[in-house]
Amino acid sequence: CSAVTVRDALNQAMDEELERDERVFLLGEEVAQYDGAYKVSRGLWKKYGDKRIIDTPISEMGFAGIAVGAAMAGLRPICEFMTFNFSMQAIDQVINSAAKTYYMSAGLQPVPIVFRGPNGASAGVAAQHSQCFAAWYAHCPGLKVVSPWNSEDARGLLKAAIRDDNPVVFLENELLYGVPFEMSDESQSKDFTIPIGKAKVERQGSHVTLVSHSRFVGHCLDAAAVLAKEGVDCEVINLRTIRPMDVECIEGSVMKTNHLVTVEGGWPQFGVGAEICARIMEGEKFTCLVSSQFISQKPVQSGPVVHSDLCLPVVFFRSCLQLPGCPGYQGNGRGHPHAVR
Repeated sequence: CSAVTVRDALNQAMDEELERDERVFLLGEEVAQYDGAYKVSRGLWKKYGDKRIIDTPISEMGFAGIAVGAAMAGLRPICEFMTFNFSMQAIDQVINSAAKTYYMSAGLQPVPIVFRGPNGASAGVAAQHSQCFAAWYAHCPGLKVVSPWNSEDARGLLKAAIRDDNPVVFLENELLYGVPFEMSDESQSKDFTIPIGKAKVERQGSHVTLVSHSRFVGHCLDAAAVLAKEGVDCEVINLRTIRPMDVECIEGSVMKTNHLVTVEGGWPQFGVGAEICARIMEGEKFTCLVSSQFISQKPVQSGPVVHSDLCLPVVFFRSCLQLPGCPGYQGNGRGHPHAVR
């Protein structure tokens, strides 16, 4: 085993897939000569050149459209958004062009493309750079939506996404790029992939099921360690994939623990946690469930625990009041006098 940062795991995955398949290429803002805004593509331009690692203008709709067209023509593009907040500039290309084409062509035209980049809140980047897009894109049929937590997730899932014949939205987390995680020799082999659509039980437990994705899996494991000292045995599930969701894994855990808590970095309404709770309640295993609540970015004083229904402020200590796992995290604040007129 050796420690590998999430940034290096993503870099290795792209490097190996670029080497493995000449149809794969990377494009986006500053991905080439600058080595990427977050240095995820470090060294790839020097190794593969201008034709495979392509710097683009600041025009998400333009280069996302180029990438979708290239995928339709038989290439396998990796389209990097500097942040997924900027993907809103290209959302027509992602959803109407990439996600729906296979269906609208009666299965004749695949669109093998990966849209990747940092997603969710970071430190002091304010309201327009702090959204979690997991629920946004998971809402759309035709897309696969992946949200890795550690280095093994990042490496194995990105390789699987690049090899997939469907459009995949790959949601990374800026605050995890520099975090090292232990990786086995097997997970660092060139043949290693993680199947899309399968969750992983990160910690076995018997009292309550904690379900999360991305950075908040780490918070769940930290919470489980604290609760263990109080006699509460938590099972922690790392979703890995948001769409298709591994409901079978969650149901199996809930049948054992009879309690469910979901933890995410998105807003409370129509979120990933809301979908999980709905799927559990609609399923045959609901009779096994004694109580459920969910945690997004901010808790409620009773009932669900969710992110406050607010935009994230730029001031760091104020943003900590809204994000689970941060010092001073306060609980649910529904709305704000200046959110809407």
